[in-house]
Amino acid sequence: MDENKQVTWAFRRLGGMDQVTLETSGELSRLRDLDPKLWATLSCPATGLEFNAQTLALLDSDKDGRIRIPEVLDAMDWLCDRISNPSEIVARPEALPLASIRQDTPEGVKLHATAINVLQNLGKADSDCVSEADVEGAASIANALLYNGDGIVPPHADLTDEQREFVSAALQVVGGELDSSGESGVSKTCITAFLSALEAEKSWRKAVAEAPHPLGNSTGEAWALAQDLKEKISDYFLRCRMAAFAPQSVASLNAEEVISSSGNNGLLSHDVLESLPLSQVKPDSPLCLKSGINPVWRDKACAFAAACSSLLPEDGCMTEEAWINIQSVLAPYGAVLAQRSIPAGAGSIAPADPAGALAALSDAQVDAMLSCSAASDLESIIEKDLSVPSASSDISELDKLVLYYRHLHRLLMNFVSFYDFYSLKRPATFQAGTLFIDGRSCRLCLPVTDVDKHSGMAALSQICLLYCHCTRVTAEGSKAMNIAAAMTAGSDTFLREGRNGVYVDDEGNDWDATVVKVVRNPISIKQAMWSPYLRVSQMIHDQIAKFAADKQAKVMAGASQKVADTAAAPAKPAMPFDIGKSVGIFAAVGIALGAIGTAVGSIASMIMSLHWWQFPLLFLAIFICISGPSMFLAWLKLRKRTLGPLLEASGWAVNSQLPINQVLGRALTKEASLPSNSTKIRNDPLHQESPAGKIILAVILALALLLGYLGWKYKDAVSNVMKSAVTVEQPAAPAPAAAAPAAEPAPEAK
Repeated sequence: MDENKQVTWAFRRLGGMDQVTLETSGELSRLRDLDPKLWATLSCPATGLEFNAQTLALLDSDKDGRIRIPEVLDAMDWLCDRISNPSEIVARPEALPLASIRQDTPEGVKLHATAINVLQNLGKADSDCVSEADVEGAASIANALLYNGDGIVPPHADLTDEQREFVSAALQVVGGELDSSGESGVSKTCITAFLSALEAEKSWRKAVAEAPHPLGNSTGEAWALAQDLKEKISDYFLRCRMAAFAPQSVASLNAEEVISSSGNNGLLSHDVLESLPLSQVKPDSPLCLKSGINPVWRDKACAFAAACSSLLPEDGCMTEEAWINIQSVLAPYGAVLAQRSIPAGAGSIAPADPAGALAALSDAQVDAMLSCSAASDLESIIEKDLSVPSASSDISELDKLVLYYRHLHRLLMNFVSFYDFYSLKRPATFQAGTLFIDGRSCRLCLPVTDVDKHSGMAALSQICLLYCHCTRVTAEGSKAMNIAAAMTAGSDTFLREGRNGVYVDDEGNDWDATVVKVVRNPISIKQAMWSPYLRVSQMIHDQIAKFAADKQAKVMAGASQKVADTAAAPAKPAMPFDIGKSVGIFAAVGIALGAIGTAVGSIASMIMSLHWWQFPLLFLAIFICISGPSMFLAWLKLRKRTLGPLLEASGWAVNSQLPINQVLGRALTKEASLPSNSTKIRNDPLHQESPAGKIILAVILALALLLGYLGWKYKDAVSNVMKSAVTVEQPAAPAPAAAAPAAEPAPEAK
């Protein structure tokens, strides 16, 4: 390709965004020239995506857990340097043709030879392409060989017994590296470190043999037992000195209260006994190592007494001065023991117990490993391993090429642009499965770690979100996860915390999903249209329920009070009806009825004055006044519905808002519907027929039509009647005020 040739970028309008197509070799090979501000994404997580995990691991070159623009560019440049026609990856082929590997670069020639060698080893010499399965099979075969190109030698069956023994001992003393086969092995560094450790161990053992042995062959045992008993013996003599200083503290120094409290259940705990003094504490008393010793420490104390018998009296009673003398006698020997050096790990796999592994080697084994040719033989094997033509490193390069050839374009279509998401042809990399709930399927689901933290950011997307806790029981045990599902079609009337659904991941596994949080936002214009009526209906229902509950409570309270008053006081004579007090009530009722009649008359007069074609417009105006504001607000929010904050909450760094219009919303959430080739059988055996209801409905419709017809035919007469009714009712309004003074003499007459 001419490096100076200008690339013509093609952008497609998709989902309200201009997205680069990346379909030509020029676009793919010159991706570095595309302005990063035009990329849909700046970075994304390297895990948790519905994408090939091996490819993600390769793309995350710095292993920081994120994939960024420079890493994507480096991967694209690496691929273009090794294949002849980059546009082939647009089709996302299953296998890499051998003819597609470049032959004009050293890297391409090496990879082409490796691919041919891999196919020959698999018995596919006639094949003209190599797939992921082929590379994996070749890698497993190569890794199982002694010479696999990684420069690490495990205790392989092809080694001699002497070599395997050397490798096993080295792994236990200095550690090792992980071989391509998955086993632990040694490298040149490990061999050198192991030889140094053997030399140091041999020198130290010689120094120990030449050190003073005041107790002869028992010196080593005496020193080890002295170290084990040092703390308990010193504690005993300190307690004895304290008992001499404060005789009243002897009981507490012997911890008698601990023994009595722990023996309440008839059992003595080993831990409790271990914490007690080594022997019974008495003022300035020697320690008798042969009797009266704490049962937990008795065996060690007897062995110590036997090893140090030449420094103790025959009865085995050791004074504090004798104890100090024993420590000073054994000190030179202990100083030589302390000079032992523990080798540091020489590989990525650290040894479990290097000191114990060295101690387990006999003097003869140490001398044999230092004098034999195993070390030099293993170094020669490593040199040969690194020079194998079809080494594992070459197979790894071929594996990388096949993975990029197969999967890299899909990543570009979910990173540089969001073509996969907006085209609806295949799930995007962040779509983790499908949630089935409330007769709908939600395709836009994302894994969530922290529900509260995620919802705080995701709420800015203006999307109705369901946060679900998903569980699944398998043979390995129970699994749990949280997801966020976008509800973009239907209604949220019955979406509540605690509702259950089923989540199906991309591998086809079913999870039990329970809604734990709902972020409410408008879902559709249709929902907004009926929401005022639903709210009014719910308000009326709530008010009626509240009124009924309050009324019932008042009735019960009044009845209880009345029963109590009746039982506590004698009956009073009934009050006579006072017509004077009731006149005001009747007057107020008359005024209210007059006002209502006036309003009804005015409305009826206005309605009857309309032409026939104006009636639909009247109902439409009423509908717009009620549902219009709700629909307008929903329309505004639905226009702002975007995927950006939802991905940002999941760790993405997006470069645009990524709008979700209503067409895309209906595609992301599917509502239940019958198949197009289905038929309905309506003879429901559980359907309850109600002839009376049909008759009543028919009568109501007939009366409505009759009244409408009469009102239209005699609208002038009805209008005159209404006007006369209004005229008659208006002078009658002051009547209650004139009648009010007539009620004044009523109390005097009484």
